[in-house]
Amino acid sequence: MVDTPNPAREEARKHIEERRGFAPHLIVYLAFNTSLVLIWAYTTKPGFFWPGIIIAAWGIGVLMHAWSAFFRKPITEEDVDRELTHWRSRPGQS
Repeated sequence: MVDTPNPAREEARKHIEERRGFAPHLIVYLAFNTSLVLIWAYTTKPGFFWPGIIIAAWGIGVLMHAWSAFFRKPITEEDVDRELTHWRSRPGQS
């Protein structure tokens, strides 16, 4: 195998790392937030559900990680060409 830098290969490696890193991220999220809910349940009920703030804030990060790992498409040369064509066709652009 050749060790020359290849942007497509690096992008593929990054995508694999994101996918492999998602499961541990989700497991830590679930375990930690379950612990917070249990602490809340045994110490402050029936009070304000303060773990919800952390669950919601961190949940946004988990969702963004999932989007990046499983749903985001890589940018291709065709995408760049299409965007350039669109950009050039707008009024006032050269």
